[in-house]
Amino acid sequence: MFCMLQEDNSFFMMTNMILTPNQTLSKCAEYPTLKSICTSDMNCTKGFKDARGNGVQTGRCVDFSDSVKTCEVLAWCPMEKKVKPPNPALLADAENFTIFIKNNIQFTKFNFNKRNILPNMNRSYLANCVFNRNTDPNCPIFRIKDIFEEAREDFQTMAVYGGIMAVQIQWDCDLDTDSCAPQYSFRRIDKKDTESSETPVFNLRFAKYYKNSDGKDTRTLIKGYGIRLDVLVYGKAKKFCFLTTIINMGGLLSFVSVVDYVIDLLARCILKDFSKKKYNYLHEQELIRVNGDHFENTVV
Repeated sequence: MFCMLQEDNSFFMMTNMILTPNQTLSKCAEYPTLKSICTSDMNCTKGFKDARGNGVQTGRCVDFSDSVKTCEVLAWCPMEKKVKPPNPALLADAENFTIFIKNNIQFTKFNFNKRNILPNMNRSYLANCVFNRNTDPNCPIFRIKDIFEEAREDFQTMAVYGGIMAVQIQWDCDLDTDSCAPQYSFRRIDKKDTESSETPVFNLRFAKYYKNSDGKDTRTLIKGYGIRLDVLVYGKAKKFCFLTTIINMGGLLSFVSVVDYVIDLLARCILKDFSKKKYNYLHEQELIRVNGDHFENTVV
């Protein structure tokens, strides 16, 4: 069995599972919790539903084990198995699967659209290419094992309990030179604390329903562990604009004028005799020689 679920900008690939087969709607003992452990029927409330429980209490206190009693519930019985997932993972060979990621981008300001399937990629190319950082960096088809190696993670370890990986697509487009191609990178984004005994877990539950030989509604509950891959897209585009350049130049010139005024104002506040040092005054009766001529009674 293999399961891959897809949602917006992400998908889930199951790598491990715990099966609880042949569940039917019947009555059985609840798992021991603070709200379900009992010593007599007086401790159980008929119709009570614990939000963290598995069903509706019937009001009876029954044996869960030889030493523990719990409130009986109406639920899918037998209860889900409380065991650790298989190690190594049941679907360990999933690392050899490939995924095809299609990505479309749009820069509305420039009325520009593009997709990661580039113009030179035909059907023959897509049928044979696999992403490789050195030999084929633009191929949109990725092998799971290669993604983990790029992120420096071990697939077999992560496949047991599951986790979250990010496929990052970076677009850096120069529309003047028609240079616009995706750059791919990969990293793990779920919690990974190597100093803690806590193991990161990513799983989901789903069931397969059918009728048994007696015609009774029956199901197999599947607790699936796996890898969720989130596709994260970033990008920027640039294009020369003559009008914008002129406006920016005008703004720069205005800024230079403002700076000159501010410095002049600060100097006036700090230096009391700033005006005398900045300007030279010519008083009456002084003679100025310009080109050999004499001028008298000149005031500036």
